[in-house]
Amino acid sequence: MLSWDEPTPVTNLKPAVPMPAKAAPSVQGGTSVPALKSANDAARLHSGTQMARDERRVRVEDKRIINGSADVNQLVPFKYKWAWEKYLAGCANHWMPQEINMERDIALWKNPAGLSEDERRLVKRNLGFFVTADSLAANNIVLGTYRHISAPECRQFLLRQAFEEAIHTHAYQYIVESLGLDEGEVFNAYHEVTSIREKDEFLIPFIDTLTNPDFVTGTPENDQKLLRSLIVFACLMEGLFFYVGFVQILALGRQNKMIGAAEQYQYILRDESMHCNFGIDLINTIKLENPHLWTPAFREEIVTLFHKAIELEYRYAEDTMPRGVLGLNASMFKEYLRFIANRRAQQIGLDPLFPGAENPFPWMSEMLDLKKEQNFFERRVTEYQTGGALNWD
Repeated sequence: MLSWDEPTPVTNLKPAVPMPAKAAPSVQGGTSVPALKSANDAARLHSGTQMARDERRVRVEDKRIINGSADVNQLVPFKYKWAWEKYLAGCANHWMPQEINMERDIALWKNPAGLSEDERRLVKRNLGFFVTADSLAANNIVLGTYRHISAPECRQFLLRQAFEEAIHTHAYQYIVESLGLDEGEVFNAYHEVTSIREKDEFLIPFIDTLTNPDFVTGTPENDQKLLRSLIVFACLMEGLFFYVGFVQILALGRQNKMIGAAEQYQYILRDESMHCNFGIDLINTIKLENPHLWTPAFREEIVTLFHKAIELEYRYAEDTMPRGVLGLNASMFKEYLRFIANRRAQQIGLDPLFPGAENPFPWMSEMLDLKKEQNFFERRVTEYQTGGALNWD
């Protein structure tokens, strides 16, 4: 939910009038400044200086998500409290990969009869996408999105998000290392596996737009480019491209297989859900502050991107599970992707793209239920927080 706070009035104390002084002329930047001749001259100078300082103070009404005129280095007064609250929630859910025991995963992977070939393919393809996907997301935040967002509250969350993306990359590397997988094969999958490469090639132009040092916002055309990229990353990358992989690994965990990896994916899913929700709030606030950007032509373009993303993710589902495994098959993911796409579209103000689509994996909702006492394989408390309680939109 968006919340808008009224600015808090600031009471300024009236400065004392300095006593007149006979000062020698001073030089500032090569310009001679005459000495003050009277107390009134001093008072006027002091008053003008104070006014200039007051004008530099951040006012809530000057804050904007993009193209703001307020000082980006001053966090308060808050205008976008939803961003600050999401930042605090992310901090309360800090975790590290090494905390998770991988011994049972290692034993299962080394056992020739532990997993089927289809299950092993699924795991390796899954890691092949994710080991670089979160690096792409982090690069997009740090080198692109961050410098174009002018609201300090939102920047604060983006910094936390970038750190979490680094933790996720660390987690995938930890799994690869623990299982003794061929690192060259896994880390180069985004070059060598067509279904993974096509997803990354879909994303890279939107990264290139924001990371181009010559790109600046402030025109309707460029503001739409920024908005388009934010939608791609929040709704299509984090909100769609990740979900086939999440379902697959969490389905393994539900069958008491690869439980260490599944536990890490559950924490990652929780983080990414918050990233997605933050991105959607960011998008909707930009729309609210810049309604001229949300044109019919722009909306049609976004719908086209949604359809392309669904197509690419479905190809990835077919590639990772060509024969069906774990009670799952690619056709089930077609319905699931349509269901997720409907939700993402509606969250940013578009009509459902596939009316009537249903969720074939209702148990996925449980993976986001942070209030249950134990996770699905009953090994570790899921409510891993240092304090506070999360509230999912």
